[in-house]
Amino acid sequence: MIEIELTPTLLSCIQTTAKRAYDQTLREILKGEGKGNDLEEKLEVLRLFLESADFARLRGQYENSLRNGKTVTFKLRLVKGRMEYKQMVGMF
Repeated sequence: MIEIELTPTLLSCIQTTAKRAYDQTLREILKGEGKGNDLEEKLEVLRLFLESADFARLRGQYENSLRNGKTVTFKLRLVKGRMEYKQMVGMF
């Protein structure tokens, strides 16, 4: 099972961070990089997250934490064909 960590910043929101990870993964697939189906699974998890997440709500939940100097990380994974994610807040 693949678990993806995304860390937004005040300059790059979670949606932009996820789009960049998706684009990078797609480039790696097209170049033939990676082993087995790991990249395909990662691409699928990112696609599902981009299609299903309420990014305005998510930004509202974590932006104050970022302004207060905390690190915000989203962990994404595919469980039984469904994308799941959790948000974690920590200190720098």
